[in-house]
Amino acid sequence: MEQSIISVKHIVKIYKMGDFEVHALRSITLDINKGEFVAIMGASGSGKSTFMNIVGCLDTPTSGEYFLDGIEVAKMDRDELARLRNKKLGFVFQSFNLLPRTTALENVELPLLYSNSISSSQRKEKAMEALNAVNLADRAHHYSSQLSGGQQQRVAIARSLVNDPVVILADEPTGNLDTRTSVEVMEIFQKLNERGITVTLVTHEMDIAQYAERNVVFKDGKISRLVKVEARKIASEELLKIPILEEELDS
Repeated sequence: MEQSIISVKHIVKIYKMGDFEVHALRSITLDINKGEFVAIMGASGSGKSTFMNIVGCLDTPTSGEYFLDGIEVAKMDRDELARLRNKKLGFVFQSFNLLPRTTALENVELPLLYSNSISSSQRKEKAMEALNAVNLADRAHHYSSQLSGGQQQRVAIARSLVNDPVVILADEPTGNLDTRTSVEVMEIFQKLNERGITVTLVTHEMDIAQYAERNVVFKDGKISRLVKVEARKIASEELLKIPILEEELDS
């Protein structure tokens, strides 16, 4: 029997705007299994971002149940959510969110600064391991401005790994990248998923969603479709089909 790492049951989210109520999520029930790779899809306003915010412990539901790795989340207060988020989850964003005057290594170290149980040398060692996992150890001491968009996103992925999360949540991780770099980033996600990390990403691009094992499609605050990806794309194979441009050789 497969084990759910994310389990939401009848999740409702209502935002009050003056005298009006906006029903962002309408009784969402979904299980994401340990080690699964899922793409969350849907038009703007469909509820997918609200769902990801709740799954990422960045927001709380109006009603319903949420269990993350067996821990009941829905009733936690802000401090408890922050601790759980730092321990269990890694985040990757479309805009990278790197500190500009900071090296790749220092950016990756940031989540570890909140831990009193790890020394400075241990922090650097773990950060280097994470950079190595995304094939960027040779850029550890480069500043963000010295890195290409694809390299910056790999730093962001390394940062999401450094706390050994059980789930990586990625919000439009390829939105600012060209085709080849997008495929390279999806290759990293697939390799991390092969290591047993659960990957859940939001995307509006059908091509990107095909790298996942399952697509969850939102519409009007509800799940409209659950689609198993039969002809799943394998990023390493797709890269062979994309020619390398001359200007990429210098990056």
